[in-house]
Amino acid sequence: MIKLHDLYFKPFISEEEIQEAIQKMVDEIVDDLGDEMPVFVGILNGSFMLVSDFVKLYPKPCEVTFIKLASYEGVKSTEDIQRLIGLTQDLTGRTVVILEDIIDSGNTLEEVHRIFRNENVKQLLIATLFYKPEAYDKDYKLHYIGMEIPNKFIVGYGLDYKGLGRDMPAVYQLKTTQYMTNLVLFGPPGAGKGTQANFLKEKYDLVHISTGDVFRYNIKNETALGMLAKSYMDKGELVPDQVTIDMLNKEVEKNSDAKGFIFDGFPRTNAQAKALDQLMESKDSQINAMVALEVDDEVLVQRLLERGKTSGRADDADESIIRNRIKEYYDKTAILKDYYSNQDKYYGVDGVGSIEEITVRLSGVIDKL
Repeated sequence: MIKLHDLYFKPFISEEEIQEAIQKMVDEIVDDLGDEMPVFVGILNGSFMLVSDFVKLYPKPCEVTFIKLASYEGVKSTEDIQRLIGLTQDLTGRTVVILEDIIDSGNTLEEVHRIFRNENVKQLLIATLFYKPEAYDKDYKLHYIGMEIPNKFIVGYGLDYKGLGRDMPAVYQLKTTQYMTNLVLFGPPGAGKGTQANFLKEKYDLVHISTGDVFRYNIKNETALGMLAKSYMDKGELVPDQVTIDMLNKEVEKNSDAKGFIFDGFPRTNAQAKALDQLMESKDSQINAMVALEVDDEVLVQRLLERGKTSGRADDADESIIRNRIKEYYDKTAILKDYYSNQDKYYGVDGVGSIEEITVRLSGVIDKL
């Protein structure tokens, strides 16, 4: 992911895919024009990379020239097209191929046709590397198309956002959801994870999504997903990952304007971690970090035994059950530690000390994300 000015962009089209699309256009034009010498006209500023790569691949003699038009303000295409540099040569009787980096609304293309209306060219052909069919509202024929793309703002390979991004060899797409802080919070029983989650959600204005709470809510309110989950639980079967993901998806959608999320109790397996990555990607976001509170086993045992004196929970009063719970936690977390470490997203935080001290340590990690 990259940041240009105030906006974030994610990888969209690779250098290799761009070159394949250009080669396809070159092959099609050569097939159509044969030995005829065309004049390729690039539309500045955006097409400078395309024209350079295109003519290097074009196997026959050709001429190249440029005109300069301006139509973008920020991320929006405007109706007002400004002609900054016009034609400087006689193109009478020549085959002209317009090389455009991108065609969306077609406003620039309309100006191109106006420019060539009185040039007496043999034929005017339009070739565009990128084409947004959802945005195009003109009737002009597009003769050669490198690839069709969704109607989202892109930068790179000649395309810019407020002057930045033209130099990048690949193409990036605007993130419709701008930067969010999404955490997977882990901690063994007795580590104080719930307490810290409450502090973090207040400090960073995040939404805390506890899988246990989400399940209880859906079952209590007899939602379709809750009833589906209960049908598995009543049979003593594990609830399928997809059901849990669908519940989390609903929670994320309910808080679509959130600055980020703390996921608590999910994922527990590699498959679930991958499913969560896919869920966040579908929201144009990502998991930024797995943050795990690390506490010595003996400290955990004493904390839980102490808590058991007042909590009324049987599993907090039996040392053998406590140790088994801790072992189970590490068995499950070890897999996820590897998963997130491979993405450079695992952060272990010392969970021993006062609540305030631990919050400061956690904040130190989050502030650097």
